[in-house]
Amino acid sequence: MNIILFGPNGSGKGTQGAILREKFSVRRIETGVIFRENVSGSTDIGRRAKIFIDRGELVPDDITIPMIMNRIKNPNFKNGWLLDGFPRNLTQAEALGMDIEREGINLDFVIEIIIDRDTAKNRIMGRRLCASENSHPNNISIDAIRPVEKHGALFCHVCGCETLTIRADDQDEAAIDKRLSIYFDTKTGTLAAVNYFKARMKVFEVHSFSEVQETSEHMMELLSCS
Repeated sequence: MNIILFGPNGSGKGTQGAILREKFSVRRIETGVIFRENVSGSTDIGRRAKIFIDRGELVPDDITIPMIMNRIKNPNFKNGWLLDGFPRNLTQAEALGMDIEREGINLDFVIEIIIDRDTAKNRIMGRRLCASENSHPNNISIDAIRPVEKHGALFCHVCGCETLTIRADDQDEAAIDKRLSIYFDTKTGTLAAVNYFKARMKVFEVHSFSEVQETSEHMMELLSCS
């Protein structure tokens, strides 16, 4: 089972991706991990990527996509893979799509998690981290996982931890707006990449509900009917 998963920050894409990996017993393809492995292993493509990484620049697509294709073709991924966070724009989608087709690789599902831009931004800025257990979900903008308020203070709704922290980048509105602008760009951005696949195959549109289980059940219902 080979899957591409789309969704902006704040959509719950990471959580739903984990559910998909467990359901279909597939492995996640992470560009960051691929970069680190190729650079540390001093592969030819890794040495080329390192030049850009050391300069703090984005690695060009003509390096990134061959890395991803090498991972897709790796025997360890023969039982299936999940690609999320890539492609990020139309150019990458076109190049990846052509390479997958050229290699005769079957793409089983393309999934788009639907959420409006304002809700995504509010969810990002509403995230709170439990100091006791970082995996405990807390978000002041989502009723289902809203922290408990006592005497004017917020406590983890899972374990009652008294210390909830905020990531600095979750409050950087300019950075959040920039990331969301790239995603919601229908001309050259990530939504343009989604539309590239929509023109070629069925893309399953999954609405991001406030309840994780409601979203996952909606997703699995759609996929089971395919």
